[in-house]
Amino acid sequence: MALTRAKAEFTLHPYDHDPDAQAYGEEAADALGVPYERIFKTLVAEVEGGLAVAVVPVAGKLDLKALAGALGGKRAAMAEAAKVERVTGYVVGGISPLGQRKQLPTVVDSSALDFDTIYFSAGKRGLQLETAPANLITLTRAVTAPIGKSA
Repeated sequence: MALTRAKAEFTLHPYDHDPDAQAYGEEAADALGVPYERIFKTLVAEVEGGLAVAVVPVAGKLDLKALAGALGGKRAAMAEAAKVERVTGYVVGGISPLGQRKQLPTVVDSSALDFDTIYFSAGKRGLQLETAPANLITLTRAVTAPIGKSA
């Protein structure tokens, strides 16, 4: 695991995943008793013909225009689920920003910096990672930008 290799502090938080759940991030937040603002979802979008990862709070939505701008593009659109799973190696609802098959450009919403630690998928449904935002940003070589918007 990338966090272990980097000797970064982290905590794994397993929870019982409901196979009928549709809102995976909200399910994780409710199961772990964590505010929605501290649980981040990993989304993959097409930006100027390439894939990019967006890490935003489950409390809101991804601002596609802001994501494109953070990566020097003009527009972005959500990527197809099948393509995302093929490229990242993870299933939708369990996509981690860490350990993907291919390193993709990554943008972490700047609100992550408001917290000592944040939660995000550990790579499967029913398992969250908690670590300092700086660890995630460093390991994914991410930029931070205000890419989240209110739901």
